[in-house]
Amino acid sequence: MNQQCARLAMRGVTAALVLAGYCVTPARADLRVDIDKSSQRMSVRVDGTPRYSWPVSTGRSGYGTPSGTFHPQAMMRRYFSRKYYNSPMPHAIFFHYGFAIHGTTDIYRLGGPASHGCVRLHPAHAAALFALVQREGARNTTIRISD
Repeated sequence: MNQQCARLAMRGVTAALVLAGYCVTPARADLRVDIDKSSQRMSVRVDGTPRYSWPVSTGRSGYGTPSGTFHPQAMMRRYFSRKYYNSPMPHAIFFHYGFAIHGTTDIYRLGGPASHGCVRLHPAHAAALFALVQREGARNTTIRISD
């Protein structure tokens, strides 16, 4: 009888620990980043609620930005392009091979195609997006780029 009570008590403790783990695990939201190349705008939604709308620069003539649905593959707070003259790419979110969403110092060119294929943002907007993706998780982030 004592062994049976001990087993039942252990099951109760185990169940309580599992439930406690569910209670302290932070909820993750669905983060959606939509980039419209024709309007050169990015919209950001969290759980379907609009959060941000920003001008961007995508690939200029001869340097296309890929269209499709992607997820973040890597994130670098400080990055410099080895391919393009060590150009700064702050708060880079890589989503497809070498293509990334990142901050730019060429803010006067935002709103029109200007990049070598990356999606450029104002540095403050890139930092905000980077922090949001970090908080919500790359798995919960979808990047959609349309023509």
